[in-house]
Amino acid sequence: MELKKNLALAVINVMNAVKGMEKNSRVGTGKNAYDGTKDQDVKEVFNKALVDNGLCIFPIDIKETTQIDRWEENTEYGAKTKQSVFTKVVVKYLMLHISGESIELCGYGQGVDTQDKGAGKSTTYSLKNLLIATFMTPVGKIDDTDLTHSDDYPTPQKPKKVKEVLTKEHPSYKLIVDALSKKTYTLEVIKKKYAISTELEQELLNLTK
Repeated sequence: MELKKNLALAVINVMNAVKGMEKNSRVGTGKNAYDGTKDQDVKEVFNKALVDNGLCIFPIDIKETTQIDRWEENTEYGAKTKQSVFTKVVVKYLMLHISGESIELCGYGQGVDTQDKGAGKSTTYSLKNLLIATFMTPVGKIDDTDLTHSDDYPTPQKPKKVKEVLTKEHPSYKLIVDALSKKTYTLEVIKKKYAISTELEQELLNLTK
């Protein structure tokens, strides 16, 4: 393996320059909130240290996976469709020294959003995590993984799909009545999809007799 003394010395100098960073940002609200370090602060600190030591970093390849989950929730305005867009990326970077020496690095990031910001969040975390890990930069007084075990965290649950409420004003009501009258659907099948009042259920039941 080719020795890259200039690159190694530059990396060590950056490590000496950036001794640590504080978790100065509160992310989220309620019981799910946590302390983090702002992306802007990370980039400002490392930008100066990298420039002072003749280093630059380029993203050169990205592998992305996106998962979209949709479900319905009942609100005061009726049933609303909700969605969660989960994006994860593995980004390959090239760290280049002014001497011409270089090395490829890899960063992982993930982000969740209700619309189109998942990609931005995941790539932002990818670079931030890469910088902190590459230069062995302590963040906060003590790392979160030293305080808790993974078993202490509850397993995230996929939101349950909420049934639509079937009323006589529902857009599909006439189609359902027709289907039950012709016995192309059973009432049990309809009840699996819709929440039905006892009174309306009895009326629909009469259609199947």
